Amino acid sequence: MNAEPPAPRRSQPLVRIVAGRIVLFAAIAMLAQLVAVLVEYGRDPQNLARLLLERETAELAGGLSLHDGRLAFELPTDLASRYGVPASGYFGRIRTASGVVLFSHCDEECTEHFLPLEFNPPSFWMRTIRPGYPLTFAGGREVDIGERSVLVEITVLGDRQQAVWSVLANEALDHMLLPMSLTLIFVLGATLASIRTALRPVAAAAGQAERFDPLVPDSRLDEAGMPLEIARLAGAVNRSYARTRELMAAQKLFTSAIAHEIRTPLAIIRMELERIDHPAARQAIGELDELDHFVGQLVMLARLEAADRSGFEPVDLDELGRDIVGALAPYVYDHGASIAFDASSGPSVLAHPPLLKDAVRNLIENAVRHGGPAVHIRVGTDNGPGLFVEDDGVGFAPASRDAPAGDAPGHYRRAGGLGIGLEIVRRIMALHGGYLETREATPCGARARLVFPPAGEAPVTPAR
Repeated sequence: MNAEPPAPRRSQPLVRIVAGRIVLFAAIAMLAQLVAVLVEYGRDPQNLARLLLERETAELAGGLSLHDGRLAFELPTDLASRYGVPASGYFGRIRTASGVVLFSHCDEECTEHFLPLEFNPPSFWMRTIRPGYPLTFAGGREVDIGERSVLVEITVLGDRQQAVWSVLANEALDHMLLPMSLTLIFVLGATLASIRTALRPVAAAAGQAERFDPLVPDSRLDEAGMPLEIARLAGAVNRSYARTRELMAAQKLFTSAIAHEIRTPLAIIRMELERIDHPAARQAIGELDELDHFVGQLVMLARLEAADRSGFEPVDLDELGRDIVGALAPYVYDHGASIAFDASSGPSVLAHPPLLKDAVRNLIENAVRHGGPAVHIRVGTDNGPGLFVEDDGVGFAPASRDAPAGDAPGHYRRAGGLGIGLEIVRRIMALHGGYLETREATPCGARARLVFPPAGEAPVTPAR
């Protein structure tokens, strides 16, 4: 049992790819720097003790208040687990410069570490009790509240609640994560804006490529303003497209030359067969006529491939249909069929007259050749605008699974036909921005309709 091929990966915008990688590498850089910061701080417990002292005294000072010139203190709730319970290992004292104690959470264990009350304290002091980890120190600093100064002192014996980690988190947030995040936002925004600006000509080139018209020989991508690498790609696309046009031109020339070269010997062979009075010769002449018709279709296809819209002009569909019916009437009646033309209100379209005549001629010949004996053909126009060829013959045979690879899905081909005539008609209509509509006629037969774009709409690029 064959394994199913993996589903193709969806392409992502370059902006998203670059943004994702910038964020990823920035996150890796931030993580690496965070580790470096932690290692650096970890090597200096004295500095960590100072930072913890500043943080704890600042939070304790948040409980100070001044009312009518009187100082008061209330222990903040989030510090109660450290400075509101005995034997926590954290001790605090708040006093004025004159020695008046506003708050004290201190026992005999910590009294010896604080400065004496009668001592005029400095604005900041710290003493290491035991070097290294866990942090064990005492210190204090002066805090101003209104016009009054207060000394907030703490003693930490072992840092049992690991308050040092909150210090490290604040340091990382304030001095690393926040600045780097702002830098990342600026760099990311500037990078994405630069990419969008640089890709603007690329997006324009993609729009040009979508509108490439094979019938315009100088179609190419504009390389002006593109980044060098993208310009090289656009240049390669232009050169590849030029080589494709050369191959198409060579194919058209080859097809046309072969078709013309074959028609001459076919005519000679037919003349020789007409001299032979034998049923086999008559059958061979019929087969030669089929081959000559096929070669004529190849010539018509080569002419179609070489056509462009420079030859477009207003065409009256009624007049064109009437001319085609008149020109092909002898051919139709010689084959035992009949033909008539139904005019409408004279719709006009912008078209290439010779190609449009080829399309209608193909439909009529197709009806004669494959519609069955004594088929009646009706050609007419409508205000769609459109032009139709309808017959009461054998109709269309839906394409089956065994149909030739060239038959497009949903298309129909006449019973017994090769389908090249209808493919030529489809291409002619694609060149005119329209399409070929085929269906069964009522009560029997087939109806093929050339549907043109509404008046005022420009033809679209044909699908090749």
